[in-house]
Amino acid sequence: MILTRARSRADEALLYVGELTDLAVQTVQQAWRGPMERALLVAQFDQVGVKSISIVVITSLFIGMVLALQTAYSLASFGGKLFVGKVVSLSLVRELAPVLMSLMVGGRVGAGIAAEIGTMRVTEQIDALRALATNPVRKLVVPRVIATTLMFPLLTVISCALGILGGLFIAVVNLHVSANYYLRSVVDSVSYNDLASGVGKTFFFGFTTGLIACYNGLKTTGGADGVGRATTATVVTSAITVLIMDFFLTKLFLFLF
Repeated sequence: MILTRARSRADEALLYVGELTDLAVQTVQQAWRGPMERALLVAQFDQVGVKSISIVVITSLFIGMVLALQTAYSLASFGGKLFVGKVVSLSLVRELAPVLMSLMVGGRVGAGIAAEIGTMRVTEQIDALRALATNPVRKLVVPRVIATTLMFPLLTVISCALGILGGLFIAVVNLHVSANYYLRSVVDSVSYNDLASGVGKTFFFGFTTGLIACYNGLKTTGGADGVGRATTATVVTSAITVLIMDFFLTKLFLFLF
């Protein structure tokens, strides 16, 4: 029985990956066909980017402050205060800001996209689009995937800057490190390769998060209960996917840079 369940789960996973890949191909094809409606793109940029800034600000500031405190007190016997700027900046730029931003914003945005498209699915609005000879992928999926793909890197840059400022605040107020020394150590430590590695990963995170949310929304069945299941599946699946992709992309970028 256990073996049978394992095989069933494996078959479901393969089917999920296959259908998700097919949706990704359709999305790229529809995006390649020509420009989208400007109103649709602007609305999604606002929903994904502008309305997520508050989450990014709060998360990034406190992550930077915690990193500064942990660095100073954990490395106190080794002169940890001197390494605050370097540790905070490299940790944020290379790993923490891209991943945590993608998890936080991806959970918020992915749940919203899945719920919105899922509701359209169970109320037969998507069938109505097909009846009007409108491609649902072009109308619903492409604008949302483009928005997540382009806004995640921008939010990551904002997250890195705010996290470094949070570390600066703790370094100056609690650790009595001069702001000039802190900022100089940040500039000396962070290279172009570090920034390219951290920000580059978020293009993939954004594309995958948007795609998973749209796929789960399009596959929603079962009324309001189905919308809830699709939303939950989107948050869990996108978070796991981001963490798995982060490992392989980190190895890839370390090899390239």
